[in-house]
Amino acid sequence: MALKKTSETIAIGFSTVETAANTFTQSRVDLQLNPLDQEVFVVVAIDLDPAAPFNVAGTNTSTEMSCSTTSQTGIANINATSCLANIKLDIRYDAGGFNGTPFTRTSLDTPPAALDYIAIISTNDFFVQIEGVGNTAVRNGFGRMWGYRAKADAATYAALVQSEVLSS
Repeated sequence: MALKKTSETIAIGFSTVETAANTFTQSRVDLQLNPLDQEVFVVVAIDLDPAAPFNVAGTNTSTEMSCSTTSQTGIANINATSCLANIKLDIRYDAGGFNGTPFTRTSLDTPPAALDYIAIISTNDFFVQIEGVGNTAVRNGFGRMWGYRAKADAATYAALVQSEVLSS
């Protein structure tokens, strides 16, 4: 694969908020890539920070957030090719219990040093999803993606775009 790095590492901040409580919501983040120059964005790390779920006595609640290369109709899980990162915060109650137990599940926020990158975004944008369950008000989420711009040769660029579009 022929990629030529054309920038230093860039940090891109983003956020999303549910349109209504417990409603899947997606936001689009524009990378402003130049397709005429076969420009891609090489992702080296992602950090997702969703708001904590509400502690509603006797009710299981959660806030889940994901980041993907393509538009989704629901939260993307890490088994999906287009999913870059996913995190879920839960508060679980035993039947008839009075105290909830919090849980956190997250995909790897920062890759091991052995990886050169975690993904390559070849289209002009990426997407951030959020959805709460059992919450009494809307939940929001924040994130940051680190990466750099690169130029791909024609064959590599065509393969990356096709692969990304077909993974939706």
